[in-house]
Amino acid sequence: MSSRIDPYQASPQRQGERFRNPVAPPVQGFGKTLGIIWNALFRKPANTRPANPVPVQAITRAQLDAAPDRSLFRLGHSTMLLKLRGAYWLTDPVFAERASPFRWMGPKRFHQPPIALEDLPPIRGVILSHDHYDHLDRDTIGYLAKRADLFLTPLGVGDRLIEWGVDASKVRQFDWWQGAEVDGLQLTATPAQHFSGRTPFDGNQTLWASWVIVDDDLRVFFSGDTGYFDGFKAIGERLGPFDVTLLETGAYDAQWPYVHMQPEQTVQAHVDLRGRWLMPVHNGTFDLAMHTWQEPFERVLALTTERRIPLATPRMGERLDLAAPHAGERWWRGAEATAQVQWESALSLK
Repeated sequence: MSSRIDPYQASPQRQGERFRNPVAPPVQGFGKTLGIIWNALFRKPANTRPANPVPVQAITRAQLDAAPDRSLFRLGHSTMLLKLRGAYWLTDPVFAERASPFRWMGPKRFHQPPIALEDLPPIRGVILSHDHYDHLDRDTIGYLAKRADLFLTPLGVGDRLIEWGVDASKVRQFDWWQGAEVDGLQLTATPAQHFSGRTPFDGNQTLWASWVIVDDDLRVFFSGDTGYFDGFKAIGERLGPFDVTLLETGAYDAQWPYVHMQPEQTVQAHVDLRGRWLMPVHNGTFDLAMHTWQEPFERVLALTTERRIPLATPRMGERLDLAAPHAGERWWRGAEATAQVQWESALSLK
């Protein structure tokens, strides 16, 4: 990022040359930071990656064209393809093999996207939550630069896109509680508790956000990345209730309580938002934490069952009707069951 005169100094989220959360982060010493890095590199538990292929439902262009409005297709991690008013929208599109600045190392995908990048229909708009590698992929943006009409971003993230070659006329940048109306849709950037940066030297130079999408009587919340905070209640009071909340449920750790949510907090955030159906995202695609890959699904399923909250867990590529969601299969169990059957069969041959 450039060190020119700061164009975002008037933002309430700006302090000096960096953006900040309303609540100060907990103090984290250098030793604890080294410990987190050491654990991630050398003390990973077993089963942080699936033993067998994740079930993916392939999507064709013909299927997308035939799908009704208010359809959502999960493409992986936090990448959603939404069809609204006859047009297509992408959230945090990452089609890269790795969520990493490097092509040869870093978290590798568990599965391929249900549709190839080059097979996507024309994209009306791309909605970005922040600039971390598992949410903002330069190669994907490079491909979409000439094929998407609009890029909606938090403050500063749009500057990155322009530096990467996206036409500035396509980029719209927003502070929290700001937004735009596009083709009758109302899109609003809302608060989140997280951080930003793509190198060790550019931390928090861009803003992070969640998003609210309103299509007449349909309201959808997309969390991006966030820790649990009182902003969820504020969003629910101002812009809720929500028909579907797409909430971060995965890549958490007890050592990261401030910037990611445990499943118990995800469920409480859904309640704070005054949500109806909860769809857990930010899981099932990249190995980004210390928990087993299927743990987020099991924990959020148990919690929502106990609290009688409708939970949608569509497979990657499976269509979800945003106006009338369905529960979906517990597909992650099927993948593990397949692994168990294969393991038992292998034993029986010995």
